[in-house]
Amino acid sequence: MSVIGAASDFRTGSPKVRISCAIRGRLPFIAAHYFDEAPDAARDPQTVEVLLADLAFTFQTDRGVFSHGHLDSGTAFLLQQAPLPPESGTFVDIGCGAGPIALTLALRSPGACVVAVDPNARARELTSGNAATNGATITTLHPDDVPSDMTVDLIWSNPPIRIGKAALHDLLKQWLPRLSDNGLAVFVVNRHLGADSLHRWLENEGWLVNRLGSRAGFRLLAVQRKPI
Repeated sequence: MSVIGAASDFRTGSPKVRISCAIRGRLPFIAAHYFDEAPDAARDPQTVEVLLADLAFTFQTDRGVFSHGHLDSGTAFLLQQAPLPPESGTFVDIGCGAGPIALTLALRSPGACVVAVDPNARARELTSGNAATNGATITTLHPDDVPSDMTVDLIWSNPPIRIGKAALHDLLKQWLPRLSDNGLAVFVVNRHLGADSLHRWLENEGWLVNRLGSRAGFRLLAVQRKPI
């Protein structure tokens, strides 16, 4: 499972990045203190099985990457309850970890451009390998390599809440304006880590926010532009 996933066709101009969306430039990397870009934890690969109503797959996890050895409850809730993605478009998983969200998007919508973003090199390696193992096409990017003019049709994320409120708000202020006119962002957030205050903040920022569901302390929030 350590093989590298296939890259997409479009070149951004960076010698490190190939992606299937006609986009260019760079997105600044924020909150680096929260992430270990090159974890030195001893390797302990463990395979996790995911069973959803419409698909099943396995993915490999490792130490130094979020949710080692299991699918965390918040991500599981998102994968089970988020509206099915459209057949095509540009989809992004912010803070992809080992890639279960990006994998689900790519397997459900093989015609989409799925981008998995994480500063952690081991996370990107795992996501690429898991994509290859499952026959999925996913482009993995360090945040510094995200094109600055990238437009996004769908964001699914279990966002890094523990970076702190200010850093999280900065992160969302960078990503949400990328949504296309009919774009949608779906976030899973633990109520005890500020899901309800985040909901209010997003509304105060001018976004249309709907709670899609709640389970075991987690909120599933859908965010989109308000109708003009």
